[in-house]
Amino acid sequence: MNLNRNRKKRPKKEAPLWMVTYSDMVTLILVFFILLFSMSQIDAEKLKTVTESYQQRVILDYYPSAVELDQASNLEDDKDENESEGMTEIEETEELTPHDLEEQVDELERLLQQIEEYIRNEGLSDVISATRTEQGVVLVLQENVLFESGEAELIGDALPLLQKVATLLENIPNQVKVEGHTDPRPIRTNRFPSNWELSGARASSVVRYFAEEEDLEAERFQISGFADTRPIVPNDSSENMKKNRRVEIIILESTN
Repeated sequence: MNLNRNRKKRPKKEAPLWMVTYSDMVTLILVFFILLFSMSQIDAEKLKTVTESYQQRVILDYYPSAVELDQASNLEDDKDENESEGMTEIEETEELTPHDLEEQVDELERLLQQIEEYIRNEGLSDVISATRTEQGVVLVLQENVLFESGEAELIGDALPLLQKVATLLENIPNQVKVEGHTDPRPIRTNRFPSNWELSGARASSVVRYFAEEEDLEAERFQISGFADTRPIVPNDSSENMKKNRRVEIIILESTN
């Protein structure tokens, strides 16, 4: 009698299904960390080679530099030294000591005294006033000694006055700014649609006279028209509006 035949076959023991999933996950995590570890390793020799290539400015092998690397490095060093020297010179120039500021103030005071003396000697005190501001020395000429109302052409009586001002400017090397100012009364003509055009044209007429008739260097002059935006007194009376209609000749500080 065959006993083996009557024996029941025992089922084979197999791992639970969750173990398969767990094994896959562990394997993936292991591979992930291996990749991270391999990516974190830097070849020191390769890094040194790349760094040196950038320092030598060799970026494109197909377009080699016409200047040898050693010479290019020297040129770069010279450029850096020149830039450093230039920056040092600028910083030294911009740093003003109290002594330098005092000298600038003294220079403006001397310039103002010189101009006031010239105005007195030439008998111009009634038509020109001189003051000192942060910009420099300001000569104020009223509208009625230079122009007709609403016009920008110089009148005949203005030429001898401007000739004396030109003589003064000829002996002073400073840059000069000429500003035109008006009162708030509106103007609408074909030539001057507003006070902006009128004030700018008046300043331009004065500068053109200095440059063309008195042969002063045009490069010294700047022109500005401010219309009625910068009154020196409130525009609440005809007398005050007359004062605001003016041309200012500003003799700038020598450093401007």
